[in-house]
Amino acid sequence: ESPSPIITAPLREQMGNAAVAGAKAAGYVGAGTFEFLVDPDGNYFFMEGNTRIQVEHPVTEPVTGLVLIKEQIRVAAGEKLEFTQKDITFSGHTIECRINAEIPDKNFAPAPGKINMLVLPGGFGVRVDTHAYSGYVIPPNYDSLIAKLIVTGKNRLDAITRTKRCLDEFVLEGIPSTKDFYKRVFNDSNFVLGRYDNS
Repeated sequence: ESPSPIITAPLREQMGNAAVAGAKAAGYVGAGTFEFLVDPDGNYFFMEGNTRIQVEHPVTEPVTGLVLIKEQIRVAAGEKLEFTQKDITFSGHTIECRINAEIPDKNFAPAPGKINMLVLPGGFGVRVDTHAYSGYVIPPNYDSLIAKLIVTGKNRLDAITRTKRCLDEFVLEGIPSTKDFYKRVFNDSNFVLGRYDNS
């Protein structure tokens, strides 16, 4: 989700400065991502850097108004960015759910197979990125991703409410998926309050 419910403006600036310093030290030019972990005391730790655009870029784009893929292509063509970090502001809140062909209650075991029916949600602030369709067969030898459901609202609670509606409208029959797992997550009070971690 973006923006993160635990990241304050000063912490965002510190992490951004660390990412820029890391990219400069490596002589890196282009789209890339530095990932950090944050502990309960607000300390952050470098986890990894990716020299590519992240698959989660659709959560950044709606809240910043930037089209990151376009910017990536422009920089790769040798053009300079037309904005600075100070020009970037946040508006609204975006959440992404990766709907995978997996069985959550079996440690997210892959569940390849044929999709008998697929009906995607829509509406204001809703985007679905997918290659799948009714009759499509999820193969056993590739990533189990079926679709990315990206929902934007005026604030975090609005985004959560819209996401819950979209999950109810998301019809996926024939194979197990993470769809119902997300429904449990979005009904969990700790998630709604932003009190969750990866432990």
